[in-house]
Amino acid sequence: MASTARAYRLSRSRAPMTREERKVIFASSLGTVFEWYDFYLYGALAPIIARQFFSGLEAGAAFIFALLAFAAGFLVRPFGALVFGRLGDMIGRKYTFLVTILLMGLSTFIVGILPTYASVGVAAPVLLVLLRMLQGLALGGEYGGAATYVSEHAPHGKRGFYTSWIQTTATLGLFLSLGVILGTRTLTGEAAFADWGWRLPFLLSIVLLAVSVWIRLSLNESPAFKKIKEEGRSSKSPLSESFGRWKNLRVVLLALVGLTAGQAVVWYTGQFYALFFLTQALKVEESTANILVAVSLLLGTPFFILFGWLSDRIGRKPIIMAGCLIAALTYFPLFHALTEAANPALAQAQRAVPITVTVDPARCSFQGSPIAREVDFRTDCDLAKRTLAQAAVNYTVVEGPAGTAASIRIGERVIPAFDATRTPNGHAFDAPSKARIAAFKKEVADAAKAAGYPVAADPARINKPLVIGILTLLVIYVTMVYGPIAAMLVELFPTRIRYTSMSLPYHIGNGWFGGLLPTTAFAIVAQTGNIYNGLWYPIVVAGATFVIGMLFIRETKDRDIYAAD
Repeated sequence: MASTARAYRLSRSRAPMTREERKVIFASSLGTVFEWYDFYLYGALAPIIARQFFSGLEAGAAFIFALLAFAAGFLVRPFGALVFGRLGDMIGRKYTFLVTILLMGLSTFIVGILPTYASVGVAAPVLLVLLRMLQGLALGGEYGGAATYVSEHAPHGKRGFYTSWIQTTATLGLFLSLGVILGTRTLTGEAAFADWGWRLPFLLSIVLLAVSVWIRLSLNESPAFKKIKEEGRSSKSPLSESFGRWKNLRVVLLALVGLTAGQAVVWYTGQFYALFFLTQALKVEESTANILVAVSLLLGTPFFILFGWLSDRIGRKPIIMAGCLIAALTYFPLFHALTEAANPALAQAQRAVPITVTVDPARCSFQGSPIAREVDFRTDCDLAKRTLAQAAVNYTVVEGPAGTAASIRIGERVIPAFDATRTPNGHAFDAPSKARIAAFKKEVADAAKAAGYPVAADPARINKPLVIGILTLLVIYVTMVYGPIAAMLVELFPTRIRYTSMSLPYHIGNGWFGGLLPTTAFAIVAQTGNIYNGLWYPIVVAGATFVIGMLFIRETKDRDIYAAD
């Protein structure tokens, strides 16, 4: 019987993709399209959401809280992995990820009908955060379900190729969200869009939800799960089997630090931090930067399929490990090259006129806090460093002796800072102090401009082909680590606890290690003053994943995923 089953699976590996298999991939991918549609949608509309739901705060704090509400969805994803992974291993893949897409889709839709702060006060942001958390919980079960379901339908020898189609959906979600936003903005006009038109992209998601549910209802349970269910070998306690037994817990931990952590930081660096770097550090106009990144995503997306297919032939591990290693070794030169291509005037100024800040370290606060307010930075050191950080200017810190008054040197010009805690009334933000701080910032900006530091990247001098080439290479790194990851995570764990075991390391890796990358990188840049130092975070994590993965992770492409144990 077993030999007959193996023979059948071998024959399927040589046959072309069937209509049913194409439907399985399409239906599973729709959920991840939904995920990324909402991801980009919320990110692109964050300033409007801040005004609509956090208008009780000042503008800067409102925007930060809007982003924190977004982050809440990432933080709860691992808990969703536990809840829905358990259900998936107990009652089945099909019904569990039917529930997850319903929860996810309805959460997105309801954002479009939520009352705003102006209507119901503090209840509005509370409801928004609750919806983000509910969606995060659903997403915690969605990806694991999709990857498991597709893998368990895929013929032996084609799992990497089949699951790689799921990985392409981030690009589709991006273009779908951009298209819907652009279309509704054009139809309603900017004023109406900011007032009520922003709701339409969320409301239109109900169409995607209806199609997804309709297709998923027509699917059959995965063959692997059906087999162990019929044999009475399905797990009665997936959580305790996955995390209460060292044999499996060890694999879960290795999957996190030896695979998904590095995969996540490479993914977020290539597709999000690169955009942040273009707009914030290199001062490229936002619409131009978005177009450049979108073109690179379009060019790089087919490589998801290529590396998924290649992993079926040479293995998952060599491709993922190579992606982590190459990324860690080349990020610094690539981002320096990106500066030369996107803002050559800035690169030239950094070489010709370096900026230094002389300070007494004892008078410096931690500049990297993502929720710090202007009022938190009042010493002479804080004022000097904060002024340069807000202008995204690259500088070097020189430690002076105790009691040294902070100063900024731009070429031969030295601009002394002042201690805003020593104002006559002890408050740095009365009208005279505000005027003095503004004058100091203007003096620094004028000196930087006179030294050749551009206020913004000159569109005429952007080497767009080279920028797109560099960004596409960063996306190709993403495809190397992400294309084969779904198949490898599925193959690491036995069928009876696969859904639970693979979902947790994936969502801790991508939700925490990856999701916190922009904030962590921002903190490093703000604290050190070097626009490239934020890259140390993905470099260290990807490097650690390479070492741990090479030493402790075994190749999985030839494993029999029909085995229950």
